[in-house]
Amino acid sequence: MPARTAAGTASPTRDLAEFLASIRYESLPAAVVARAEELFLDWFASALAGKGARPVAVMEKFSDAMGPEDGASQMLVSRKRTSPFFAALVNGAASHCVEQDDLHNGSVLHPGTVVFPAVLAAAQDTGATGRELIAAAVAGYECGVRVGEFLGRSHYKVFHTTGTAGKLAAAAGVAHLLKLDADGMRHALGSAGTMAAGLWEFLRDAADSKQLHTAKAAADGLMAAYLARGGFTGAREILEGKQGMAAGMSSDADPKWLTDRLGTRWALAETSFKFHASCRHTHPAADALLELMRRHKLEAEDISAVTAHVHQGALDVLGPVTDPQTIHQSKFSMGFVLALIALHGRAGLGDFTEAALRDKRVRAFHDNVKMTLDPEIDHAYPRRWMGRVTATTRDGRELEQRITSPKGDPDNTLTRVELEDKALRLATYAGGATAEEMKLVIARIWRLDDESSVQDFLCV
Repeated sequence: MPARTAAGTASPTRDLAEFLASIRYESLPAAVVARAEELFLDWFASALAGKGARPVAVMEKFSDAMGPEDGASQMLVSRKRTSPFFAALVNGAASHCVEQDDLHNGSVLHPGTVVFPAVLAAAQDTGATGRELIAAAVAGYECGVRVGEFLGRSHYKVFHTTGTAGKLAAAAGVAHLLKLDADGMRHALGSAGTMAAGLWEFLRDAADSKQLHTAKAAADGLMAAYLARGGFTGAREILEGKQGMAAGMSSDADPKWLTDRLGTRWALAETSFKFHASCRHTHPAADALLELMRRHKLEAEDISAVTAHVHQGALDVLGPVTDPQTIHQSKFSMGFVLALIALHGRAGLGDFTEAALRDKRVRAFHDNVKMTLDPEIDHAYPRRWMGRVTATTRDGRELEQRITSPKGDPDNTLTRVELEDKALRLATYAGGATAEEMKLVIARIWRLDDESSVQDFLCV
């Protein structure tokens, strides 16, 4: 039965808050618990891969200046301890640098990079167990995904959903960890929602805003929950209210997604892992080109032109990047990613380099790639991220390849062996951890539900 406000009208925000506050580890399906552990490992390793990245270094310097010299929570890239707020800030930025963190298709949200920095920092501050961290993460994912779906496609055209819906995701996870009741949860969401922000304009000039979005989503979400614990109030109808998020940030918001099959549909279990080290919008075409070249035994030199048939979201996000000048910008270039796929058979961490930016073969292939809107693919998006490419060969053939699910989607997922391999590559990529250290972290995360403490994953 839907909850009612004082005026007698239905309140999806209240229904969602009540559900989030009621989540208990003991009631979670085993598959959801296992997926939470896998997603936590994927996030943890992604954060380590951000070590030394210039935006992260700036965030670290800021945190050193503004935060305490010691605290309960750990910044993974430096292994320093600080307050929960600054740990969430730095870890949120670090885990979104190399474009390997998870994505939920329907909401077009990167939940791990905002939920886990916040709940890990709060869990270390409160002395929470592994089971409490898992339940909090589930609450964060359920909230963020549903808010992203609620805000719709029109929102994503201008707003980076991970910076907006992600702020509520972090707030929900931490509020659950702090054991707030439904009213406290609702106040936390209200405060997080009024701070929600994140605009796509940074793509045009390769600004560092994407890391700011995740850093602030994690840290501000955590702050909103801690404030709610102290009695600070937030707007009760921050999502569907007349001057709430949907009113200001969406033209196609649909409240049904906020309460869609609560308790039976687990959004966390729907979340995808990223295989290629690039924007997820490039992955369907990358996988399709890989398959096309495999089937027809083609080399890059055999191809004179490629057309990637895409959904509108890909055009909105990738379209502004016409001449990538930085490594991060190259990850948002369809032409650059497909050039790496064609030339190297992959678009991995080590393939996006300064040398690649100047590589004449990469640039030549890049210049012969175009994107075009495909009505069928656009209709399926964002529930399904289908891929289709057509390639013209130098001997005059027109070849086509389609894929229905990129590698990493729930129906084409990564195995635990593949996740471990990915985690080791991420951890050692920039010296965030040694292989031996990461193997110990992996073993500990696989038994996270039995951990009495989530302190000291990495020793100083």
